[in-house]
Amino acid sequence: MRRTLALLTVAGTSMVALAFLIPLGLVVREIAHDRAMAQAERQASALVPVLAITVDPARLTHALLSTGARDRIGVHLPDGGSAGTVRAPAATVASASRLTRAVTAELGSGRLLLRPVALDGGRTVVVEVFVPPGDLTRGVTASWAVLSGVAAALVAGSLLVGDRLGVRVVRSARRLGRAAGALGAGDLSVRIEPEGPPELVAAGEAFNSMADRVVQLLAAEREMAADLSHRLRTPLAALRLTLEHLGPEAEESRNALGRLEAEVDQIIATARQPSRAPELVHCDAAEVLRERLTFWSALAEDQRRPWELIGATAPARVPVAATELGAVLDALLGNVFRHTPEGAGFTVTLHQGTGTVGVLIADAGPGIGDPEAALRRGASGAGSTGLGLDIARRLAESTGGSLRIDASSMGGARVQLWFRTDRHERRSGRVRTRRERG
Repeated sequence: MRRTLALLTVAGTSMVALAFLIPLGLVVREIAHDRAMAQAERQASALVPVLAITVDPARLTHALLSTGARDRIGVHLPDGGSAGTVRAPAATVASASRLTRAVTAELGSGRLLLRPVALDGGRTVVVEVFVPPGDLTRGVTASWAVLSGVAAALVAGSLLVGDRLGVRVVRSARRLGRAAGALGAGDLSVRIEPEGPPELVAAGEAFNSMADRVVQLLAAEREMAADLSHRLRTPLAALRLTLEHLGPEAEESRNALGRLEAEVDQIIATARQPSRAPELVHCDAAEVLRERLTFWSALAEDQRRPWELIGATAPARVPVAATELGAVLDALLGNVFRHTPEGAGFTVTLHQGTGTVGVLIADAGPGIGDPEAALRRGASGAGSTGLGLDIARRLAESTGGSLRIDASSMGGARVQLWFRTDRHERRSGRVRTRRERG
């Protein structure tokens, strides 16, 4: 922007300078021309009193020398003779003698001034003054040089002033841009000191107000999430009391309830935590897969579902937290159990490529008729919340990966969750706390 402002300043000043200097340059040239011709006219007029007395060539020679024109002035006499230095053709002299005023004529690069002088007896003498090119342009070059220097000084001065003003605008705009980028990356503490033109000051103040409002909204949202999660404690407590009366056969259900209560406690604790600086997170996808399949295997055995875990023998590091990946796997496997009939099998495949790790979950259910609609947040055709696939998609996209849905070789649906592993850093949506000061 600074360069653009400088170019605009130079362009504007140059146009204004040229608009004045070009006419001034032409006027200077015209003035020099008129000055030279006026000098020739005075020299010619100085001979008029002499010609009224005599037209003797011998006497006229001395008068011609006294004009100071030397070899540039001459007189065409009535009898066809001449005195001094004459250059005009006879036809031009004849035409001038029939006039009553001085005329000019081109002669090479110079000009001729022909001044007719009427004598007694109807005779006419023509005084000729030659004006060389140097006299016609005397002082023009120096004047143009001065005008050019003035124009250059104006452009340089305007460029300096424009650049100083542009620095303020650019500095303020850059600070505002950096602060907006930091806020977008998750740094909720960033603020700026508004400065610069009134418009940027107003924008800076609006940015600070927006940031404060965002902090308030996020705090309210965290509290609401914590409160809603806390409301689950009452039914969970009632369920635990019920299970306590069922004896040893309900031990597995009590263990599952304990894990559910731990997850609720984790949600409440996470929701109440303020925004933190981003951390570099990684986990072993193979280990998370083995752990979650161990959990779901009990339910798969109860429902007589054949299942298989493929490719999870070697470690596979992915740039996501183990808890987030586990939650996504639970959501995807939960969809298999919820939306396919009992006895329908499924496979989970871990694929490691160059810079990517893929988790492929295929089932033998009825499939997904409209994959695009299934990926829309909150859209569900089977009575669920419609958030599981969207959460999985956002987790994959946070690493630069993607989520795709297609048909599986088992006849049902296949969900492909791809993570990029060639990015060394992953930001969890927040940046390190820092304050932007002017």
